[in-house]
Amino acid sequence: MGFEKAGTERMLQLAELETLRLKAYDDSRLYKERVKAVQDKHVKRKEFRPGELVLLYNSKLRLIPGKLRSRWEGPYRVKKAEPYGVFHLSHPSSSKFIKVNGHRLKLYHGEKMKNHKEQEVFLLEDPPSADE
Repeated sequence: MGFEKAGTERMLQLAELETLRLKAYDDSRLYKERVKAVQDKHVKRKEFRPGELVLLYNSKLRLIPGKLRSRWEGPYRVKKAEPYGVFHLSHPSSSKFIKVNGHRLKLYHGEKMKNHKEQEVFLLEDPPSADE
């Protein structure tokens, strides 16, 4: 009778261990889903429309030392936007198209700066003192 009781006790321990393991898997899955949701909130989607000017990140320059060297090339003009962040770009001096992932692009603001000839200047004054 001691072996039978020890056998049933062992089976109960194994069943309890299995339920604890499954609960740990579920808790881990829920935790990962929550962390992913929080991380996805902070991801900025890059939306570029055809006709906009963008700069292209040159990842090959990352290996070449040089602090002051710009790693952005361009400007390129967006010709076509495909799903999942794929963009077709053309350089103004050539007629060839290149396919690029949207993570390597950023908006070019140079044209906007050229168009604005006048700039407003705001002079900051000292705040009035208690003597005045």
